[in-house]
Amino acid sequence: MPYQITIQPSGHVFFAEADETILQAALREGFPLPYGCRNGACGTCKGKIIQGTVDFGSYNESALSEVEKKAGMALFCRAVPLTDLVIECREIGAIKDIKVKTLPCRIQKLERVAPDVMIISLKLPPNERLQFLAGQYIDILMKNGKRRSFSLANAPHDDELLQLHVRNYRGGTFAEHVFTQMKERDILRFEGPLGTFFLREDSDKPIIFVASGTGFAPVKSILEHVFHVRNSSGNERQMVLYWGNRTKADLYLANLAGNWQQAHDNFTFIPVLSEALPSDNWSGRTGLVHEAVMQDFDDLAGYQIYACGAPGMVEAAHRDFTQLRRLPEEEFFSDAFTVSSGESKS
Repeated sequence: MPYQITIQPSGHVFFAEADETILQAALREGFPLPYGCRNGACGTCKGKIIQGTVDFGSYNESALSEVEKKAGMALFCRAVPLTDLVIECREIGAIKDIKVKTLPCRIQKLERVAPDVMIISLKLPPNERLQFLAGQYIDILMKNGKRRSFSLANAPHDDELLQLHVRNYRGGTFAEHVFTQMKERDILRFEGPLGTFFLREDSDKPIIFVASGTGFAPVKSILEHVFHVRNSSGNERQMVLYWGNRTKADLYLANLAGNWQQAHDNFTFIPVLSEALPSDNWSGRTGLVHEAVMQDFDDLAGYQIYACGAPGMVEAAHRDFTQLRRLPEEEFFSDAFTVSSGESKS
């Protein structure tokens, strides 16, 4: 039997079918709630159960602590209603009218830009286009029934080809296929767009982007969108990108980011290396990327943060920026590239 779920403070009501998570039911009925990984690892979908009970499901303890759980918090991507519910969370209006599609695509181009990073360009059928917000992602639908999630690296206005940045890693079935067997003109299927990591354009606060590894991909999409819109609107929000990697070779599109800095006086690019090699001859910033932000900013109360990449970086940035630099909780937006047995993010 369906359970009624009421969202506060909006008062919106929807119904969850048997064994359906709160998030699945909300998205199916057209109420976009914040979410990222959808596998209980990133914490983006965390909200409060005001009334009723749920099966909390399986999740990473780093995403939902026992203290939070006892305080009524739950991960809506994992929580299944056991009774009617009243929940408290914010809704994301911007994605409400964007249709999620399942589409075929063809591998148009494969470009290895770093030892362990491949850029894949996907071509849609001639009569198809994918409407999406800069920063969202798609799920590649694998033949074994599993999904592999990748952020779209191209901006929405530049949609002739969809661009993915794929990192190779040990045990990554799809990633290993990309680097060893995939070839141009191969056919894939995907579902998208997905996710709530996108620019909140109703704010004029300055923005700090914090990316690690291929977390650069959705940031690239957002920045290219902002630069495109600025040309027609004159938007002058100040923006800075901190991009963290291990070595210089991992900064696979550093020249592109450097060109943005030269072309746009409201944008600054700060690369940060954690394990620079002697052969890198690196004279730039070193250490953890989120700590570089803290070294440069004593107070983040007036900023928005967009953090994307390794879960450890995203978690540390959220904790330290909100607790030590006065960043408002509602001004931290993130997409953690989690890895799990069922779904993962690159």
